[in-house]
This record gives sequence, C-alpha cells and structure tokens, in this order.
Amino acid sequence: MSWFYVPKPTVHPEIDFNPSQDAALLRKAMKGFGTDEQAIIDILCSRSNAQRQLITAAFKNELGRDLMKDLKSELSGKFEDLIVGLMMPPVNYLCKQLYKAMDGIGTDEKALIEILCSQDNERMHEIVRTYDEMYNRPLAEHVCSETSGSFRRLLTLIITGTREPMSSCNPDLAVEQAKQLYDAGEGRMGTDESVFYKILAHASFAQLEMVFEEYKKLTGRTIEQALKAEVSGDFYEALSAIVECVQMAPHYFAKKLFLAMDGVGTDDKTLIRIIVSRSEIDLQNIKDEFEQMYNKTLVSAVKSETSGDYKRGLCCLIGNA
Repeated sequence: MSWFYVPKPTVHPEIDFNPSQDAALLRKAMKGFGTDEQAIIDILCSRSNAQRQLITAAFKNELGRDLMKDLKSELSGKFEDLIVGLMMPPVNYLCKQLYKAMDGIGTDEKALIEILCSQDNERMHEIVRTYDEMYNRPLAEHVCSETSGSFRRLLTLIITGTREPMSSCNPDLAVEQAKQLYDAGEGRMGTDESVFYKILAHASFAQLEMVFEEYKKLTGRTIEQALKAEVSGDFYEALSAIVECVQMAPHYFAKKLFLAMDGVGTDDKTLIRIIVSRSEIDLQNIKDEFEQMYNKTLVSAVKSETSGDYKRGLCCLIGNA
C-alpha cells in the first residue's frame, strides 16, 4: 500500500547528550557583546525536540534563565523564527502555526490545509487539546469563524476527530464508497459535496487508498481527475491534500517545498514550518522525493533561496547528505 512508507527523519537524538553542557555552551554563545550564532545552530539543530526541552530545563535550573527569552532577545528575523520553532514541543508548534494562520485580517488557508489535512486521528486529538489549552478557544470554533461552505465543513469534520483508525480497512465498503463518490460527482448533474467531505474526512488513509483504487476501476479515471472536474477553490485544495497524503505524504510535502521556493521571492513561513515540523518524522523521505521530482537536491534549492544563519540552520536540519 502506498500510504505506508517507513518514515525517515533527518534529525536524530544526540547520542552523547549532556543537557547541562549544552545549556552552558548556549549561555556562553549569547553572553556579552555579540552572539555566536553558529554555536546555537550546532547545538539546537542537531538535537531532538525532547533533548531541546531538557536543555531548556537545565538552562532554567542551573543558570536561572529562560532559554526561549534569551534566544528571542539575541536573534532576529527568519533565523529567530526557525530557532524559536525548534524550541517548541511539536504539537504546540503546529497549534501556534494554526493560530497565526487565522489571527488578524485574512486567513492563510494554505497553512490550514497543510497542517489539518495531513494528520492522523491521534495527532489531531493532541492538536485539538493543546490548542484549547494554549488559546482558551476550541480549534473547531476558531476555524469555523475563519472559513465557510464545504471547506469549513470538511475542516470541522477533520478537527472533530471522526477519522477511522489506521488499521480500519473494509474492501467491500471501499467499493461502495467509490460508487457513492461517483454518484455524488461525475455520475450526476451538479455535485453533492457533502458525500466528498464525509468520506474523505472520515475514512482511514488505508481505507481511502482502497476507495481511490476502486474509483479508478469503476470509472477509468483517477480520483484527482474527478476532483478537478467537480470541485474548486479551497475545498478542492483541501481534498487534493488529503488524496496526496493518502497516496504519499513525502510527495505532498516535497511539492509544497518546491512551490515555496519557486518563482520570485520565497515563502519562508512554509519553508520553516515544513522543515521544522517534519525533521523528526520523514524529512529524509521528503528530501529523496524532492530530488526525484525536481532533479535537484532540497539542500541546493534551499541554499539558492536563503542566506546567512537562516540558511545554515535550515541546511543543518535538512542534512547535507
């Protein structure tokens, strides 16, 4: 099954890890006049998130200082965004990204889609719980206030955690669901969007893989072709993201990274978010996929789009190999 791949991170726990030593080195790097950014990169970009939390604790207990506060006062710009992102526990980081996508005027729908449509049920529950703790506001309610129509209903269904567990597979049901999708879209005049969001937000990724195969057998067309013909806008983008994550999540993220760097300017928010959030999950798979898709390495693409300490930090997380 193509949804199943062996996730390979690029950031691994440091073997000879000494949080007290790291805390002392970080303090030295930020003490006095000027900052040793390279020392900060060498330590924080090559430790796991759990180890970074232990460094934060040692910094507080042994040096009586708040590491996050010190980093924020010493660093600036995109490099600061990168390092501060690394220092947050992964679920808290995603919650902050969701909040930022909805805060103020306008909504970053692309960020909402990328974060919400790629999660399994377990991680989604963690995000919902943490979001409420961090912002004292239910995530579903916040998303509802920032989106509309079928797009809103799809995201709400994903957030309320109705997706079946990964082990849930029913071949007979897959045949039936493929027919339901056909009858709701290509098999009629107009589109019954509710069938699309109910199936794609509810079925496990393993089940959806079978549904998409059955759809192709039934209609001779891929589910992507059907979606393109039947739905549009943010609703289409969100359904497409689910389809891509079902078929191969690293492919989806490799494409997102390419688009973040393609053309004039760089979408640094997306670049930082994907590299930080996937570094301990499957960034190696994403790197491999990127090279296969675009015939260049992710590191070379990042190097040509970024500069300074920000570039060095990203490249350290990606790994030069």
